[in-house]
Amino acid sequence: MITSSIRWPMVGAEKTSKEITNELLAPNESKIPVWWYIGMTIGTILLAYGGWAFYMSFTVGLGTWGLTNSVAWGWDIINFVWWIGIGHAGTAFTIFFLVFRQHWAASINRTAEAMTVFAVMCAGLFPILHLGRPWLVFFIFPYPNTRLLWVNFNSPLLWDVFAISTYLLMSITLWYFGMIPDLATMRDRAKNKISKTLYGFFSMGWNGSMITYRRYETLTKILGGMAAPLVISVHTIVALDFAVSILPGWHTTILPPYFFVGAIFSGFAMVLTIMILMRNVFKITDFITEKHLDAIANVLKFGSLVIGLAYVIEMFIAWYSGMNYEMYTFLNARATGNFSLAFWTMVFCNALAPQVFWFKKARKNIIILFIVSIIINIGMWFERYIILISSLAEDFLPSSWTGYTPTLVDIGIFAGTFGIFISGMLLFIRYIPIIAINEVKANKKGGN
Repeated sequence: MITSSIRWPMVGAEKTSKEITNELLAPNESKIPVWWYIGMTIGTILLAYGGWAFYMSFTVGLGTWGLTNSVAWGWDIINFVWWIGIGHAGTAFTIFFLVFRQHWAASINRTAEAMTVFAVMCAGLFPILHLGRPWLVFFIFPYPNTRLLWVNFNSPLLWDVFAISTYLLMSITLWYFGMIPDLATMRDRAKNKISKTLYGFFSMGWNGSMITYRRYETLTKILGGMAAPLVISVHTIVALDFAVSILPGWHTTILPPYFFVGAIFSGFAMVLTIMILMRNVFKITDFITEKHLDAIANVLKFGSLVIGLAYVIEMFIAWYSGMNYEMYTFLNARATGNFSLAFWTMVFCNALAPQVFWFKKARKNIIILFIVSIIINIGMWFERYIILISSLAEDFLPSSWTGYTPTLVDIGIFAGTFGIFISGMLLFIRYIPIIAINEVKANKKGGN
């Protein structure tokens, strides 16, 4: 079990502060590798496909999507909820590091925070596009206007606007302020005037003095404390988009905690995927150790148990309630009906596959860790698909039942968000230290 008393050294005592700085800045100061260009090319292609899909949605309208009269929420809301879940891990890691004093997270939180920022940006695009007239998005915000119109504060979709915008602002703030000491280090090591000027501007005059560092620590702890309730509230509000309705499968009180745990679960899985890739590409095994990967695997193991329990509780409540509609949705439509393949794929990926982490050999095997992390995120996407489509496609009236098939525009918008995510992460990796140098030095063996 991970406790607050655990204080893992990020690196051995044999590494000097200069060696730590040189190794962690190597990805930023060395020549751009070929794989970076390949990744950016893939991201650009996905962005181009997404750009076409955005253009079709703007000019032709939502008729280019696979929506029907019954399934008014399709891939857009599925992918919105999925990306929001991915975006939970960064803030969670920061809270572990600052509030709960989990010092092992110091090697991971910088990249997790970057992942959060780009994931939330991707998520925020879907509700805007779903308006149908995205150029009128400013109608959503409550501000004095000549139209004498105010937004509907009873609408769960308005709650999303407040939740996502607040969460994105807090995520960017945490990410940026955490980078200030390292930006100052890059400022001091910059070899050209443009880099020195840019890094100097964004480092906000950091001089490394004791007073500056003390104020910095105080600020980061305050921000971490403010972010803690956001981690819970954001996905809870997203869950209320469904729970306040009367549709079978949605109208249930289990959704807010269920969505919250699922978000942490999927977010940590994506962090594990990215950290394994960076660990092997940049050869930073001294900084992202097997203990770090083991800790994330243990979190995923626990999360899968909670997710599996939620699946069982949903089935039990549907049967115990005695409501024919609920029983049909869970026991027929999902478990044995038209959505059974997606349902059992979800159960396998989220509740069964992560149980391999009970074995220490599996948690130490990089290939198994990587494969299971991918499987989890596939399973979490299917979970959102099952929740949305099964309840909408087969609701109270059999006469309104319909199928749902995404179009090339739906797929293109999703691909475009992957382009934003991949391109953003690659730019982050190139120009900002992927591991917080300042925090690693503070937790170095012999430096406690």
